[in-house]
Amino acid sequence: MTSTAKVLGVTAIIVVGVGLIAGGITWGVLATRGSDVPPPELIPLEWWQHCVLYQIYPRSFKDSDGDGIGDLKGIISELPLFVEAGVDAIWMSPIFESPMVDFGYDISNFYNIHYEYGTMEDFRELLNKAHELGIKVLLDFVPNHASNESEYFINSEARVPGYEDFFIWADGLDNPNDPTNKLPPSNWVSQFGGSAWEWSQRRQQYYLHQFAVQQADFNFRNQAVRNEMFKIMKFWLDEGADGFRVDALPYLIEADPADHNGTYPDDPLSGRMEFESHQLGYTIPLYTKDLIELYDVVYEWRSFVDRYLEESGGDTRVLFSEGYANVSMTMLYYGTEQGSVGAHFPFNFDFITDLSSKSTARDFVYVILKWLTYMPYGGVPNWVFGNHDNNRMPTRFRESMVDGLNSLNMLLPGVAVTYQGEEIGMKDGYVSWEDTVDVEAINRGDNETYMLYSRDPARTPYHWNNLTNAGFSTAEKTWLPVAEDYPVINLAVQKVAERSHFKVYQALTALRRKERSLSHGDYSIRALSDSTFYLVRYLPSYDTIVLVFNVAETSDTVDLSKIPNLSLPSTIYVSSVHSRRLSGTNISDEHLTLTPGEAIVFKSKPNI
Repeated sequence: MTSTAKVLGVTAIIVVGVGLIAGGITWGVLATRGSDVPPPELIPLEWWQHCVLYQIYPRSFKDSDGDGIGDLKGIISELPLFVEAGVDAIWMSPIFESPMVDFGYDISNFYNIHYEYGTMEDFRELLNKAHELGIKVLLDFVPNHASNESEYFINSEARVPGYEDFFIWADGLDNPNDPTNKLPPSNWVSQFGGSAWEWSQRRQQYYLHQFAVQQADFNFRNQAVRNEMFKIMKFWLDEGADGFRVDALPYLIEADPADHNGTYPDDPLSGRMEFESHQLGYTIPLYTKDLIELYDVVYEWRSFVDRYLEESGGDTRVLFSEGYANVSMTMLYYGTEQGSVGAHFPFNFDFITDLSSKSTARDFVYVILKWLTYMPYGGVPNWVFGNHDNNRMPTRFRESMVDGLNSLNMLLPGVAVTYQGEEIGMKDGYVSWEDTVDVEAINRGDNETYMLYSRDPARTPYHWNNLTNAGFSTAEKTWLPVAEDYPVINLAVQKVAERSHFKVYQALTALRRKERSLSHGDYSIRALSDSTFYLVRYLPSYDTIVLVFNVAETSDTVDLSKIPNLSLPSTIYVSSVHSRRLSGTNISDEHLTLTPGEAIVFKSKPNI
């Protein structure tokens, strides 16, 4: 709310060309045209609007005590890395008390730190040291469900007054074949396979779990639940957290039995014959996902954090929402045209869901422009190339594309999100069936099919160096095996190499922090061929930044004269590690041949 008012309160915003600013990004430029006028006055940005956000998966980041599990002290010991890498904010996957069925996403106590990760004192030390280094700290807020070992669930199952309706409870249906064995209330299927309903012998009712059996869904039609979420957020904001990544929002609210004759309606069948009734995909989640009421809850949370800012002062506390949904439903997380204000932004997973190693340059351009086109006026875009739930970026694409993808992430407008390891080009690690711990893979797969579902390969420990366990831990056995390529792909090697993914990443974040064309400028993006596209960032009186990226598996020759605002000769600022063209090289020839996956970032003088 605060940032929007700041921008809309500007007396005049004169935009340059078409694209980014004309599309309604929350920053603007006060300027007039002409070569004899001073540079434009730039509107200050809030810390989050152009930040580099780094996702830490704590269990796999750094182990400080030799138990094979990453922890808070391990993160503390490596905080200077984020300064070195040019990171502005870190977001940690859940660190709260948990039985670890879903490795932190099944929270049993929302007010304390899980013992394997450390203590509240460790958290406060991490927070203080990060803030001293100028790094914001975000927590992973998981409001959809709680562990069935939480006091909330134990009390609700026992019908303790005040907790009776904390979760979604329902009577079973009569079983004509066995009157003593009630059937689930509906045909809803869990995201991890099997029925989304589990019988409670103690309560003699079913409870809903859209994920694992041990992750019971809260009842957000109960005001007491909503009030508890406010208490949880306030607790961590009072501790000093800078905001939250909010998990699994599409599943927050289910169909209301009051609208369906007092019952939970069956989801319609998908008609896909390859699925059985217990498998995800057998039904269409009409009554269990993306219900319009959930957005009102998100808008309430935004009002809460904005009010907290007004009352407590300091920098903006943010909400970044997670949800895999179609573009229209995703954009509602930003807010509505009627004035409701939602998350500061919903995470943009289009690079994960819509693009792959087979995508063409035109596919890339289309996916990027789709987000910017649908994003509401005043919205801040963001770009996500990987996370703990999906195969790693170099695995989904190709190793040769790592620097180009990181370049694209850093040069696009808005927030750049990095999943741990992307800065050094980490790929999926191999995890055998015997070593598999991911509940989704175990529930949905078997020893032959588990890799179709397993998230473990994207969660293997970080590669710090080429020593034992990649420098992650001194333990004999780590919670997940370290990927076999760690002697070659690791941070220590890349720090001393003449050229490396990490050094390219550093150069990009330094450019991003320095160049106003990237923080305030307009953009132009277009495919030059099926293989290669360009991204131009420009702003009057400031240097123009141009990315040229060949996403194909074959070489491609392009005509640089077709790129607007690129003046030749132009200087290469940074290039892919396998490119034969080095930083500082001037390019004069209009025709440029790019090898497969090659990316070049040019820096040229302004045209005005």
